[in-house]
Amino acid sequence: MGLFVYRTRRREMRRAIEMTCHIVREKDFRLVGGRVIDVSPNGMLVVVMDPVPVGESVIVSFRATELGLWFDTDATVQRVLRGRRPGDPRGEALGLSFGSLESVSRLILRSHLKRLPPPVPKRAPAIDYAKTVGKILSSQDAA
Repeated sequence: MGLFVYRTRRREMRRAIEMTCHIVREKDFRLVGGRVIDVSPNGMLVVVMDPVPVGESVIVSFRATELGLWFDTDATVQRVLRGRRPGDPRGEALGLSFGSLESVSRLILRSHLKRLPPPVPKRAPAIDYAKTVGKILSSQDAA
């Protein structure tokens, strides 16, 4: 019907890509993961072997693009998925936010990712009720 306004909290579109990476906990340099599920220029979702709490710093290293460039950056755990919801990855996964990824590296990654599809949504998008009501009121004023 086109009546609802859907909310997005993401600054950049995530892209579905499965690849290996190295996630190392910063405090003890222990390898905790992984397998990448999706990536954006600002972060990634990665399956891990060992749990890492929200807010903890990790070091991320992964290879992307046709040239096989390595991307190395620090990241912060923003979210922990424990596989409880339908569509969640098996095992534990971490939503990471990149920290010091250089702007040139971020630009190269962004242009590479534009060619890849977004991940299939696993849940219905959230509705922004305030904007929806505003849209309804403005359409009534115009009539």
